Amino acid sequence: MNKKWLGVGFLLLALGNGIYLHSNQNKALLAEEELHSSLNVEVEMKEDLMLYGINVNELDIVEGVVGKNATLSTILAPFNIPYQIIDEIAKKSKDIFDVRKIALNKKFTVLTPKDSSKAQFFIYEPNPAEYVVFKLDDVEVYKEEKPVELRKIEIGGTISSNLYVNMTEVGITPDMVDQFADLYGWAVDFQRLQKGDKFKIVYEQKLVEDQIIGNGNIELAFFEHNGESYPAIPFEQDGEVNFFDQDGNSFKKAFLRDPLKFTRISSRYNLKRFHPVQKRYKAHLGTDYAAPTGTEIRSVGDGTVLEARYTSANGNYVKIKHNGTYTTQYLHMSKIASGMKPGSKIRQGQVIGFVGSTGLATGPHLCFRFWKNGKQEDWLQEKIPPSNPISKENKMAFDQVKMEKLNQLAAITFTESPEKLVATTKPGVKSSR
Repeated sequence: MNKKWLGVGFLLLALGNGIYLHSNQNKALLAEEELHSSLNVEVEMKEDLMLYGINVNELDIVEGVVGKNATLSTILAPFNIPYQIIDEIAKKSKDIFDVRKIALNKKFTVLTPKDSSKAQFFIYEPNPAEYVVFKLDDVEVYKEEKPVELRKIEIGGTISSNLYVNMTEVGITPDMVDQFADLYGWAVDFQRLQKGDKFKIVYEQKLVEDQIIGNGNIELAFFEHNGESYPAIPFEQDGEVNFFDQDGNSFKKAFLRDPLKFTRISSRYNLKRFHPVQKRYKAHLGTDYAAPTGTEIRSVGDGTVLEARYTSANGNYVKIKHNGTYTTQYLHMSKIASGMKPGSKIRQGQVIGFVGSTGLATGPHLCFRFWKNGKQEDWLQEKIPPSNPISKENKMAFDQVKMEKLNQLAAITFTESPEKLVATTKPGVKSSR
């Protein structure tokens, strides 16, 4: 009997030891897992400490902005970089980034080893989307681009004063206003808008580190003027994407509507205008566009330069022959763009000069003149033929695209005031430009 209980005791003791040993083994395994986990976390943290594509775990980071009259040499002087190295890296970087273009208030970063005050990397940001890395110990230079996020913007608005004011009020940038005005230039007279006219626009916004760096092109647009709707439907035909109305007629014409980006017409074609300089009634055979001195002037169409010179009445001017029918002239420039000489080939939208007040002019403006078959005509009244409409073979495909785009436009709400901004954004995607 005693032996029986003794055996049971030994069994329980053995089981107890087994449980104790197993428990200790579990604790050891858990401790090991925790150790590995903490090591993995530490490794992951080290891997995550990347800046400008550089592992900075063992580096100190010094950030700053370029001061007045600062150069690469003066910026790196406190970081114990010999002048010979600075000179060598400046020469080596010339084809990648000219260090003489280091500019005031631009951001830079210096990376130094934790056990040294001698810089190992110098990183300069010439713009929000790019950075230049100067690897000082190896005298190496390279340029990289930051990831760009593309965000879809859809905005609707209402005209209460003028196109520029009301579009910028709801967050549309001036360059997009220019695109919009160019798109609708021949369909709508923006100088004669009515309160209550409406607009909608769809485009992509480009962001780097949540900072807007630019916009893409208009993807879809709508304008309502005097109760009449003008949807602009994008469609690819003959290898080119253009905008068409609901009937398949192209918005694109042989000429841009205006020789300046969106601006104000200060004087129209008038056969009995009182001349502000000569103080007498004299036919004004052009269209005047008011704009600040230095504003870019662009050719309204493809063509060849006939004249690019100065006269006492016209000031600096350029005259362009577009084809056998049309010729245009641009007067009172502050400066003619380089490359403008008789025989030069010009593209639509190319900058040919800059607004000024040379010649007989009371202030900065562009006098734009237009000839048709050798006779000066009123540019604002001219009916310029459009590009090709939707072809018969593309009609079915266009109708399908049209319905999709009209539904998309219908979902965009009109904004009545800046406080009621309606700007919907679609999920952005990271991309490398």
